[in-house]
Amino acid sequence: MAPLRVVFMGTAELSCDSLRALIDSPNCQVVAIVTQPDRPKGREFKLRPSPVKAIALQANLPVLQPERAREEPFVSALRDLRPDLVVVAAYGQILPQSILDLPRFGCLNVHTSLLPRYRGAAPIQWAVVNGDTETGVTIMRMDAGLDTGDILTQATTPIQSEDTSETLHARLAALGAELLVRTIPDYVAGKLPSRPQPTEGVSHAPKIKKQDGHIDWNQAAHVISNRVRGLVPWPGAFTYLPGQPQSHLLKLWQAEPVQRAGPPGEILQADKMGIVVGCGRDALRILALQREGGRRLTAQQFVAGHPLLPGQRLG
Repeated sequence: MAPLRVVFMGTAELSCDSLRALIDSPNCQVVAIVTQPDRPKGREFKLRPSPVKAIALQANLPVLQPERAREEPFVSALRDLRPDLVVVAAYGQILPQSILDLPRFGCLNVHTSLLPRYRGAAPIQWAVVNGDTETGVTIMRMDAGLDTGDILTQATTPIQSEDTSETLHARLAALGAELLVRTIPDYVAGKLPSRPQPTEGVSHAPKIKKQDGHIDWNQAAHVISNRVRGLVPWPGAFTYLPGQPQSHLLKLWQAEPVQRAGPPGEILQADKMGIVVGCGRDALRILALQREGGRRLTAQQFVAGHPLLPGQRLG
């Protein structure tokens, strides 16, 4: 069989493993990359390409960057490429029906959850925040809905107690790339029947907002610990230390629940063993944190430079 003409659509770092796998696959000829327009980043707000574009340029592949994928000039340019298959991974836009119908074998999506669980933009973060013990990757045939298409294949991975969304992200990116290139040959040969998503077990994973990181100390310590793990590196779970003339934001990088009682939000201990804060149930030992505008420190380093006293209240 001649290699498939594939157009890849992706933007985020999560997309990169899948793109590399397609480039290396003997079953695919990547004819173009579609990614979001360059965006200003950093303190100087310089325009920077997406991680996917950087790989495309290194591989000398054509790059398309429409502001909106549903605009007719872009759809026409895509049609001219005559793709057999479009593969989408963390692209960042919902595709119109005019694109879904264009390739001979339709559009496949690499989604980092076990659909129908966690449809939406942030499945990895919410799986950790919610304390799930297992997640995975789904390769699905796309339709016009938000992650509602028929399932082709799935692969699972456990979520370990030490996992953060960052470590899970890396594992799922690799798992998704491997599953994608393994799925495509059987799919195009008609050996892989798709199946509709179950109507039971549907949940959603909306885009993470900064305010999602604000800690509610009335929650149980293990719930707060999961939020800390799930929101690394952005926006990070954070709280406020009262001060004059204003409170100081503290971002938590690492923490663990401990069996200890105390008023929610109250500092119970602050020494080289960690910073222990009372919660709605048990307490949270903070192991690494960062003051706004400062650098990431261990609890011992932080207490040495920013003395904290038992009885102070975080909020």
